[in-house]
Amino acid sequence: MLAKRIIPCLDCQDGRVVKGVRFEGLRDAGDPGELADLYNREGADELVMLDISASRQGRATLMETVRCVARRLFIPLTVGGGVRTVDDARRLLAAGADKVSVNTAAVESPALVSELAAAFGRQAIVVAIDARRTGPLAQGREGAEIGRTAWQVMTYGGTRETGWDAVAWARRVEELGAGEILLTSMDADGTEAGFDCELTAAVSRAVQIPVIASGGAGNPAHFVEVFERGAADAALAASIFHYEGQTLGTLKQYLQTHGVPVRIVAG
Repeated sequence: MLAKRIIPCLDCQDGRVVKGVRFEGLRDAGDPGELADLYNREGADELVMLDISASRQGRATLMETVRCVARRLFIPLTVGGGVRTVDDARRLLAAGADKVSVNTAAVESPALVSELAAAFGRQAIVVAIDARRTGPLAQGREGAEIGRTAWQVMTYGGTRETGWDAVAWARRVEELGAGEILLTSMDADGTEAGFDCELTAAVSRAVQIPVIASGGAGNPAHFVEVFERGAADAALAASIFHYEGQTLGTLKQYLQTHGVPVRIVAG
């Protein structure tokens, strides 16, 4: 069995790391370069950096922040926020990103996913899906599957409904060329009450590409649950690392003792 990945997330706004609850009530969490260095040393498997205001404000991700973070890392870095063209992605990769994440632009222009995969390889393309639980969808709505709980895809930092069912959209982006899905439960985000394992399992079963679960991590047991019940390939978290004093080393030791295969950093 492949090792499960633990991925800290740096949600950045105006050059600082911030975190809120359900995408609201943001508070400062520190300097992105310093946090990147800390998580790199603690044994993170990858790091995700998202410019959370980029899509809403229609601006590009701050290149200098990306360069600062990339200089501190010896692990893969995924960067997203405001990526709307192949040139946007090329600039991020040139600044030090190993992968680029697209969300709003992928929904508005699905062909972009294919263009990015053709230009850089699907291994470098992550499609982020922000999903909100809506209940059963009515017959005939795009992406609906009758009798199954639905999660609607949201864009522009969770402020706009799309009509897309999250599971159907996950299948679609895989077909378009995405190499990985970053799946965030907006209902669980920042609550520290646990991942939405039902959502994660539904998407994981629907696609063949890796699924990163995001939203709701509050203690080590939540990670075990999302890997076992949610069938996630990786788990992303922010608050538990930024504010709660949970180190990656102790988390991975806990996962290992509970039968979850993880990469342990020596020393």
